[in-house]
Order: sequence, then structure tokens, then C-alpha cells
Amino acid sequence: MRFRLLATTVLALFCGVAPAHEFEVGSLEIDHPWSRALPPNAPAGAAYFTIVNKGEENDRLVGVQTPKAGSAMLHTTVQIGEMMKMQHLDSIAIPAGGKVEFKPNGNHVMLMGLKEPLVDGERFPLTLEFEKAGKVEVEVVVGPAAEEQSPHHH
Repeated sequence: MRFRLLATTVLALFCGVAPAHEFEVGSLEIDHPWSRALPPNAPAGAAYFTIVNKGEENDRLVGVQTPKAGSAMLHTTVQIGEMMKMQHLDSIAIPAGGKVEFKPNGNHVMLMGLKEPLVDGERFPLTLEFEKAGKVEVEVVVGPAAEEQSPHHH
């Protein structure tokens, strides 16, 4: 009986220490911000996450900033003929009751002029600015450079 109580207490302690990787501002939830590790000489990287709008009003992501790069921009990947091309976006709509995914080969935050390499295991701040909900700082987790990387590995 004592062993079971001790085991339950230890398990509860460790479960309570694990940080959530979700952030909220207004009715918006930003889930699992992540980026891929890159070679030390890479001039640019990208950040990915999911935004869920739990509210009844549309919103827009209108800006991004990070001290990790010279600039951060909203991009999407589009197919033009047989070529995939990145395209700059001024803003991205976040529909009421909807979800917008930022993922490889889709919407993403382009990190231009990296000041330091993106290293597996590190974290860095990224500020998202929404038209209605305002600003929120999230923490981006850098994971391995694997092609199959997904936000659920965090």
C-alpha cells in the first residue's frame, strides 16, 4: 500500500512538472510551436504551429517578430505549374470556430537572417500579433531535422 502511494505521488509530481506547449491570447490558442534544427551556416529557417480560434469572431495574424532572426515574415507555399514557390503574405485569416495550420509546404513563419543556428533541443521566443486579440509571445521548440518532424514530438 505504501509503495502504491509513493508511486502515485512521484507520478503526480512528474506530471505536474511537464510544461504545456500551448499558448493563449483572447479566444485564440496557439499549439506546439516548433522549428527544425539547421546547419550552422543556414541563413534562414521556419517556424510552425497551429492556431485554433475558439471564439465567435474572425481574427487575423498580422505580424511576427523574434530576436532569433533579422526578420520574420508570414509565408505560404504555392504551386505554380510544376514548381513549388514561397509567397509572402501580409496577414493570415483565422476564422471563428476554425483552425489554421502552419506546417512544411504550407503556411509558415519565415525566419530570415538567422542570428544564431537553430539547434536541436533549444527554445526561442516568437511574438505573434493578431488584429483583434493582440500580441502573444510563444516559445518555439527546435527539433531534429527529420523530414517527418511534427509538432506532436514535443
